[in-house]
Amino acid sequence: MISIKSLSKAFNRGDVNEVQALNNVSLEVNAGDFITIIGSNGAGKSTFLNALAGSFSLDSGSIVLDSDDIGRWPEYKRAGVIGRVFQDPLLGTCAGATIEQNLAMAIKRGMKRGLGLGVKSKDRDFFRQKLSILDLGLEDRLKTLTGLLSGGQRQALTMLMATLVRPKLLLLDEHTAALDPKTAGMILDLTEDIVSSQQLTALMVTHNMNQAITMGNRLIMFHRGEIVMDIAGEEKKNLKVEDLLLRFSELRGEAEISDRMLLC
Repeated sequence: MISIKSLSKAFNRGDVNEVQALNNVSLEVNAGDFITIIGSNGAGKSTFLNALAGSFSLDSGSIVLDSDDIGRWPEYKRAGVIGRVFQDPLLGTCAGATIEQNLAMAIKRGMKRGLGLGVKSKDRDFFRQKLSILDLGLEDRLKTLTGLLSGGQRQALTMLMATLVRPKLLLLDEHTAALDPKTAGMILDLTEDIVSSQQLTALMVTHNMNQAITMGNRLIMFHRGEIVMDIAGEEKKNLKVEDLLLRFSELRGEAEISDRMLLC
């Protein structure tokens, strides 16, 4: 499904502030994999997702999605096959557009666009049906400006927009970190429902080890721009937070490590 080979990226190259954000990262992602990604701040998690999305040019490496080498595609072209949900609920929607206008833009992802009505009557029925799945009453508020919605409502709408046209890859970058615990739980439930029902291939960055362990079928850990752990199957099912901390400690050769050290 996705073959990622030898990705490397340094920022501020040649400067005193040079950072090797990704260091020869390779990963094979199978169709239908739901991979959670964990690691300390600056470990390379979000940089890895941004590399896949095309947010910057790579120093080296290749990304093959199905049979397409997308490593040199511009970000806008990759957006036709990759859905994204960001940490900030404000980034995934246009605040000055209505709910139906946001959805109308999302449904045209990957398609050529021309002049015509932005929202057609047949689309509204489709939008209402999809919004009803969220169970937030948004199906009756199609003409409400998105900027008037709560953070949780906007993030739920962003999840819907990112998957309204089935993406080949879904990237979730700490998409519940800015939400209160109750709302975050709702978005996580929605995430599992959407990924499962559409059989999506998804990568989810999280700082929450319990989320990383309980969600998805596979877990990888980044440290200093490299993947230092890749766990799947029964090994992941039987994993506990304490085991994860111990494995990290062993892999990095550090005598003691706490969850705060790992995830802060």
